Amino acid sequence: MTEARTAPPSRTALVVDDERDIRELLVMTLGRMGLRCDTAANVTDARALLARNRYDLCLTDMRLPDGSGLEIVADINQNHPNTPVAMITAFGNVEAAVEALKAGAFDFVAKPVDLGVLRDLVKQALELHERRRVAAESGIATRLHGTSPAMAQLRATLTKVARSQAPVYISGESGVGKELVARTIHAEGGRASGPFVPVNCGAIPAELMESEFFGHKKGSFTGAHADKPGLFQAADGGTLFLDEVAELPLPMQVKLLRAIQEKSVRPVGANAEVKVDVRILSATHKDLAALVEEGRFRHDLYYRINVIELRVPPLRERPEDLPTLSDLILQRLATAQGRPVPRLSPEAVEALKTYPFPGNVRELENILERAMALADGDAIQVEDLSLPRAVARPAAPTTTIAPAAGADPRSLDPRDTATSALPSYIEEIERAAIQHALQENRYNKTRTAAALGITFRALRYKLKKLGIE
Repeated sequence: MTEARTAPPSRTALVVDDERDIRELLVMTLGRMGLRCDTAANVTDARALLARNRYDLCLTDMRLPDGSGLEIVADINQNHPNTPVAMITAFGNVEAAVEALKAGAFDFVAKPVDLGVLRDLVKQALELHERRRVAAESGIATRLHGTSPAMAQLRATLTKVARSQAPVYISGESGVGKELVARTIHAEGGRASGPFVPVNCGAIPAELMESEFFGHKKGSFTGAHADKPGLFQAADGGTLFLDEVAELPLPMQVKLLRAIQEKSVRPVGANAEVKVDVRILSATHKDLAALVEEGRFRHDLYYRINVIELRVPPLRERPEDLPTLSDLILQRLATAQGRPVPRLSPEAVEALKTYPFPGNVRELENILERAMALADGDAIQVEDLSLPRAVARPAAPTTTIAPAAGADPRSLDPRDTATSALPSYIEEIERAAIQHALQENRYNKTRTAAALGITFRALRYKLKKLGIE
């Protein structure tokens, strides 16, 4: 067992891997991000460190000399529930990655480790750790704070919904905190002592969905070397949260509907069904009712999961919450960085109130974190926010064209004025669409290009042309 130390930052991480080169690479990368790292080469040493210390993050390999990284995931979930743990898996081993997520890992990274992906994962893990800490201390997640009528109504409804066992459909735009709403429903309800199993329906390959949701029997297909329970069995006695439920393919929707109706599942290759006691919570940022009308989502499943609909309001509908919410986020960020809590100038507050926030609270967090890095002193000014220019359709073109020397201004065609405004207007629409897609895909440019339906090369050109970092 070894221990790697850097200058005394306030955040710590545990790295578990039996390969010395991997440990050193991870320690070096995390150290540059301001984390002090302890390392272990096996499950036994990792457990000894976990018994003595508290960590903001854990990275563990799946295969270890004396056991599995899943044992470490289980230990952390049991004894340190606020500490996110990410699994390091072999490249292309989707089954191991899904197994880790089901066991309670918040994410995974494949070998050979891509340092850019690793840094993004670590940043997300630290944000998750802080949100869990705040939620544990306050009894409600940071993103659910606010005194606006919209948030007061949401919290009141949450209290009622938590007492029920009915399926809940959580609607809302990306970044509003739908998973945090689901976790609050679970934590404040009668199933709080049971497991909360979140699953991103869009992250599981279609060919593995039935096995992952319902489990499989040994020998039921190539690679099924042992019996394996599914997500429904993992959530037995608790809550199964189906995030991005709109991404389920139609054949899987049929099977999911039957599992919900019958309260039982049939593992792949099994002759008998297994009873499960699971509360279903689901969410998506898409318009599920519209997808039903288009025939892309089954109406019977829609009505089954949408017994109670809970809409999480976007940030632009509750601008009065921005000062309080910003202060909470700044306090959290400052505490994590070990620095005084900055304040927003009145002008900066007003700028935030007029910005539409397509990425909602997630975007607000990113804006404030960037502003803290750019601000001189402890006061954040408007220019420190670096807010993207909001796109609003003009009522009428206002751009004018200066007449050429000697030309009669009355001879100008008003249609020329409208035409001159068009390129800049289209550019603003393009800019907003790309920035929103970047936020949706956590600034992964490959996924962003795919979401926009353009090539990676085209996206790179657009980013340079529009001056987007």
